[in-house]
Amino acid sequence: MTAVLTEKNGAARPPVHPGGPPPPSRRRTGRERAFDDVPRWQIYLPLGLYLLFTLIPFYWMLLFALRPAGSTALVPWPMTGEHFSKVWNERSFAVFFQNSMIVGVATLIATTLVALAGGYALARFDFRIKGAFMLALLCSQFIPGALMLVPLFEIFRNLQMINSLGSVVIAETVFQLPLSIILISGFIKNVPVSLEEAAWVDGCSRFTAFRAVVLPLLRPGLIAVGSFAFVHSWNHFLFALMFLSEQDKQTIPVGLNTLIGADSVDLGALAAGGVIAAVPVVIVFAFIQKWLVTGFSAGAVKG
Repeated sequence: MTAVLTEKNGAARPPVHPGGPPPPSRRRTGRERAFDDVPRWQIYLPLGLYLLFTLIPFYWMLLFALRPAGSTALVPWPMTGEHFSKVWNERSFAVFFQNSMIVGVATLIATTLVALAGGYALARFDFRIKGAFMLALLCSQFIPGALMLVPLFEIFRNLQMINSLGSVVIAETVFQLPLSIILISGFIKNVPVSLEEAAWVDGCSRFTAFRAVVLPLLRPGLIAVGSFAFVHSWNHFLFALMFLSEQDKQTIPVGLNTLIGADSVDLGALAAGGVIAAVPVVIVFAFIQKWLVTGFSAGAVKG
């Protein structure tokens, strides 16, 4: 005998016959039918045009970097590495690259650690000024970095940190923290508190429970925040220009600016420097793209 199943809302389901024919497939909506009926070329053609429009500047940069000086060919053949050798050895790009890497990695570590602590506090604790603090974090995103150059310069001058990579790291970390704290806070809210409570019952302290239970689940969010901090500090020009005066302390964005003269521009060297500056960013996004999308979407679900 076949029992009639009743759903929670009281509606009756059709009886299920074991061994009988499978239930009919779900009827497609009009939107699904319209999407399936679209010819594929109407989808791929706009995507191809957008991809072409995006890649042309990169091809143009590679063209100037790889073809010999004075050549006007649209294909970099024969290829040459003279421009890369020039900027790396003669224009001190090896030093610029090292300084940028130090600033980027230090900013990544500092931003991730501080944002992790602040995000956990916002996600797990209730305090009187929590709403005002969140509002201040959001409002700080509307303040341009150029407005803070004078007060930051005075602070670093009094601390005797001018012409030090530490000043750039601190400035970059301060400007990355508001968004990073908000993202980490939203990501931690997606982790059930019951997981930590179960660890507390087993005898773990709050820090041990966080390290053993919550922290492994935050990997996509931490990767997203850390990569964003690294890329921003790697590409940022203003702080390095204002706080670093000696050439052996400059970063790659400032080094690229030195290739632009008052009367002429060495396009080959400038393009080669641009390729050198773009390689680490491309490598970072190639390895973390899977976690990057997951981290940003998960951190934006709850706030």
